[in-house]
Amino acid sequence: MIRVLSVTSECAPLVKTGGLADVAGALPGALAPLGVEMRTLLPGYPRVMAAVGRGKAVLEDPDLFGGPARVIAARAGGLDLLVLDAPHLFGREGAPYNGPDGRDWPDNPERFAALGWVAAEIAGGALTDWQPQVLHCHDWQAGLAPWYLRDRHPQAPVGSVLTIHNIAFQGLAPGDRLARLRLPPDGMTPGGFEYWGNISALKAGLVAADRITTVSPTYADELLTPEFGMGMEGVLRARQDVLSGILNGVDLDAWTPSYKTPAGKRRYTARLRAAMGLPAADGPLCVVVSRLTHQKGLDLLLEALPRLLDEGGQLALLGSGEPGLEAAFRTAAARHPGVAVTFGYDEALARLLIEGGDAILVPSRFEPCGLTQLYGLRFGTLPLVAYTGGLADTVIDASPAGLRAGVATGVQFHPVSAAALSRAFDRLCALYRQPDLWLRMQRNAMRHPVGWDQSAAEYAALYDGLIRT
Repeated sequence: MIRVLSVTSECAPLVKTGGLADVAGALPGALAPLGVEMRTLLPGYPRVMAAVGRGKAVLEDPDLFGGPARVIAARAGGLDLLVLDAPHLFGREGAPYNGPDGRDWPDNPERFAALGWVAAEIAGGALTDWQPQVLHCHDWQAGLAPWYLRDRHPQAPVGSVLTIHNIAFQGLAPGDRLARLRLPPDGMTPGGFEYWGNISALKAGLVAADRITTVSPTYADELLTPEFGMGMEGVLRARQDVLSGILNGVDLDAWTPSYKTPAGKRRYTARLRAAMGLPAADGPLCVVVSRLTHQKGLDLLLEALPRLLDEGGQLALLGSGEPGLEAAFRTAAARHPGVAVTFGYDEALARLLIEGGDAILVPSRFEPCGLTQLYGLRFGTLPLVAYTGGLADTVIDASPAGLRAGVATGVQFHPVSAAALSRAFDRLCALYRQPDLWLRMQRNAMRHPVGWDQSAAEYAALYDGLIRT
């Protein structure tokens, strides 16, 4: 049995803002059959505290970055949890990273430094009855944990791994917060956690962790380039011998369609059109479930949308994000009967979009892994994706070779531009007009492996290599 402490700022089903939560929530169950005992350290946000109840206090700290705190051991959501109950840091209304006004909490550096600090203490042996053999940290919010572990407990028999879910978020803090973050001055160097005069929690983890992973093999390669490395490519090139990509998977129990064949989608397509107020159409009903941001390429979709509509296609969108994009999609829906939008997030509607759509669109400029296209594959909703990151690793393009071999599961486009997306819409609609070919692709998609089996085995092997005797 390998004991692993997973450190994350969000974890489904308890608290979620994106794919990180889905991965953190799925890993323990996926790894348990492989002999991995994983406990998840999670901040005690109000909704988390409500879910775990009283629990059992297993660690106390009278002054954790400005106030008293304790760690509660509990089980909730099917997970073995260690919850950091620190009301002065996490007992607030709003989202995990920002308040009701949508602005980041100004003390986010301290809040997540506290998470990393406690993780390092647990890894260093602070609990009387359990010590991990591996410390698995997710994204910048846990990035300081490997640094604290190396700095405070260098003799601890614990290996560390940092997983980059999205390198665009780097956990920056002003350089004058060194003392407040309990960081040593000698770390404020280009070889340490210093980043253009700031402190970067992500860089601290990249420098200090024994291994670095990201969420797809292609994204691991992309991170070594200026185009995708977001300023961290030099650090990663220096450590590329310990960098690898392991694809995300999806929870097959939670994401199993009620229909066994593509024909079963028809009733959900009808329900989706009714729910979104869309008329019948000759072309494919394309769906989007996404944050509306530049990264996700939704501005490119707006530019290419006329081509889809001209080909008889439709668009149903659920998401929220940049006000300019929301306004532009609202205008598109007002002008075109084949476009329907809902802003915000609704889990039931998101599922209906994936169940009822003919194709799911992911035109991201970069995408570390992506889960949306995996849900699409699982439900026979053919992905149309940019050729980048995990999208390139998970969707088999309907190229002439892919079609001849009978293995195509979707449509890829490159470069990531509105013109290339328009051409992809031409291909998608041409495929849709060939029912037998479309059906074959749907069947391929629904058979495509999107679960955790292979990736869980890779994580288990990674952990095994980190065990120190």
